Amino acid sequence: MFELLGIPPQALFGQLLLGLINGAFYAMLSLGLAVIFGLLNVINFTHGAQYMMGAFGAWMLLNYLGIPFWGALVLSPLIVAIIGMVIERTLLRRLYHLDHLYGLLLTFGLALIIEGLFRRQYGSSGLPYDNPLPGGTNLGFMFLPNYRGFVVVASLVVCLVTWYVIERTKLGSYLRAATERPDLVQAFGIDVPRMITLTYGFGVGLAALAGVLAAPAYQVSPTMGSNLIIVVFAVVVIGGMGSIMGAIVTGFGLGIVEGLTKVFYPEASSTVIFVIMALVLMVKPAGLFGTAK
Repeated sequence: MFELLGIPPQALFGQLLLGLINGAFYAMLSLGLAVIFGLLNVINFTHGAQYMMGAFGAWMLLNYLGIPFWGALVLSPLIVAIIGMVIERTLLRRLYHLDHLYGLLLTFGLALIIEGLFRRQYGSSGLPYDNPLPGGTNLGFMFLPNYRGFVVVASLVVCLVTWYVIERTKLGSYLRAATERPDLVQAFGIDVPRMITLTYGFGVGLAALAGVLAAPAYQVSPTMGSNLIIVVFAVVVIGGMGSIMGAIVTGFGLGIVEGLTKVFYPEASSTVIFVIMALVLMVKPAGLFGTAK
């Protein structure tokens, strides 16, 4: 079997797989952020906590109610989305006419409160969650675990379906129009406030869905969202704030770059995304797929 620059193929493709896994979560989380910012103009710092709530929702459904992973994959994002819609109706809606900073500070405070509550109840150590698809496939050059392959495919399908709905359907056109001219859309008999609430709930649901998918791959922990959210914001900035396709392409792409960096230069693996962000902002401040306003 060949070696690339002295790197065994098992190590190379293993890290590429880990990069794809991380990229899948980057893409889904940044997609949720892009939907919320692009359509609601809100910088949702609670996103990491809502990702963590999705994972804990799956864990609680299994351990308290006996509902397995496949049921939690539907129920947990739905429950977290409903909680998100309550937050939008009671708190965020009051800040839409104010500067972005107020929404950022509010969602950042909510993230700290949510994480603190879960840390108090469950501690800071991780909780295990059983793998719903044990085993794997030997591809010759690497061993592909069944569940990790499922995560990559499921994330890609969810991302592409979301892009299609927002960019290619009448519903998506109504959503985009409501952010620019809500008065005009309201004149067509569409309930714009309800549409905004549902859009925020959908973005939150994407974060929770990523959390459910992450539960078997990683340990369920109150800090799992805060450890990831800064990287995800960097991904969103690189792709372009509010760009749906930018979130998807950049999420998967940066996950692969991070995985390759762990192979060839491990010391830079934790900072390579931020280095790329700095370079992109110097060349194109609006992001790779963003448009300057």
